[in-house]
Amino acid sequence: MSDVDVLVVGGGIHGAGVLQAAAAAGHSALLVEERAPAFGTSSRSSKLIHGGLRYLESLQLALVRESLREREILLRVAPHLVQLVPFFIPVYAATSRPAWKIRAGLSMYAALGGFGPDDRFQRVPRARWDELDGLECSGLRAVFRYFDGQTDDAALVRAVLASACELGASVACPARFLGAERKDDEYEVRLGEAHAERTLRARTLVNAAGPWVLDVQRRIRPRPMLLDVELVAGTHVELEGRLERGIYYCEAPRDRRAVFLMPWKGHTLVGTTERVFTGDPAQVRPSDEEIEYLLETLRHYMPTRNGARIAEWAGLRVLPKSPTSAFSRPREVTFTFDDETRPRTIAIWGGKLTGYRATAEKVLGALRGQLPARQRLADTATLRLP
Repeated sequence: MSDVDVLVVGGGIHGAGVLQAAAAAGHSALLVEERAPAFGTSSRSSKLIHGGLRYLESLQLALVRESLREREILLRVAPHLVQLVPFFIPVYAATSRPAWKIRAGLSMYAALGGFGPDDRFQRVPRARWDELDGLECSGLRAVFRYFDGQTDDAALVRAVLASACELGASVACPARFLGAERKDDEYEVRLGEAHAERTLRARTLVNAAGPWVLDVQRRIRPRPMLLDVELVAGTHVELEGRLERGIYYCEAPRDRRAVFLMPWKGHTLVGTTERVFTGDPAQVRPSDEEIEYLLETLRHYMPTRNGARIAEWAGLRVLPKSPTSAFSRPREVTFTFDDETRPRTIAIWGGKLTGYRATAEKVLGALRGQLPARQRLADTATLRLP
């Protein structure tokens, strides 16, 4: 008899989401995290719960629709962690997208969101441009305002883990996943804890290790599928000085990539960048070039802001390997299975903070045929986070 129905490797947002979904479905579940919850990307994101306005250009409509639906769910179940914030899009003479195109995109964004009150947008009158946190007005043609969500990503991970534990799940942290071997209809799993090793049995495994996903896949026997992916680093810089009006969605003057200027805990957060990273994911750090790129963008749009740097950090995305720029690659989550018809091991590749709950429910749906019948305890779409 198995010790747990579902064993999850990785304590980021996707691992936490799968643990909660498994526990809500009545299953015994254990999450294994080597360092600390939200140690990696899930504490180093742009802190946004959003549909992904820019994904409309690449016609990732399903991703945007799902993300907007998940945003609305999180606003209901975690109002203390996820809030709607005004977003401003300034349009200058040199901006790559004209005002009519941005208006069309915002109209489509509102339509995919269901034209609810949270989906409304407007053009900010010229008379109010001086109120926009020192935004450069020279050459400014238009400013649009819409609403999306912001969160404390690490706090959200901790809340989802707490919810899972309230439903009966367990967390082993710090604990190292040493390996797993398939034996009939279960896995024999080896964990390293406090200088000792223990063995347990699990009906199913979920690899939610984020930047360490390949490393975890290689520790499972028989070895499951490996995808050809790259780790792409994204840097954020935190500076003194608060943005009062909201979040600014700007184009970096150097290459026209999207960069956000955001209020964050009484300061200003600027991000993000994209560069391919090789090496130990635990050692990723911002480069001097990335920091200058972000500061240059802030100076371009808000030249009067010169607050001192407080902190900078980098996180890693898992993206499909491609000769194209990281910015243009798809952001949909990908799943791989040890067996397409009767999966007992699922790996989560990529994915977005906003869609963690939907991702977790898809994982549980794929595993359902290999799990025993249990009495459901809760619905994660309505369960309030602690």
